[in-house]
Amino acid sequence: MEKESDLTRVKVEINGENYYIKGAATEEHIRRLAAYVDQKMKFLSKANPRLNRVNLAVLTALHIADEYLRLKAEYDEFLELLEEEKSGESRL
Repeated sequence: MEKESDLTRVKVEINGENYYIKGAATEEHIRRLAAYVDQKMKFLSKANPRLNRVNLAVLTALHIADEYLRLKAEYDEFLELLEEEKSGESRL
């Protein structure tokens, strides 16, 4: 577990609201994460202007989770292909 002194505390704005984010990541990384979420929320808000904040947050989380799971599946497939290629080379 991280000690309080090891954590970075950063003020960010997401969808017009200020948040203080605390974590073990660098300030730059935390800002990049917040900017990404902000970008997603703004895009989805424009496409779905009637959503309240909670529903917008859930929809944003679902979109980000979908991106993550698709990328993870591609990465896992890549690792399988790499493993197959390695095992094929070792038989030669």
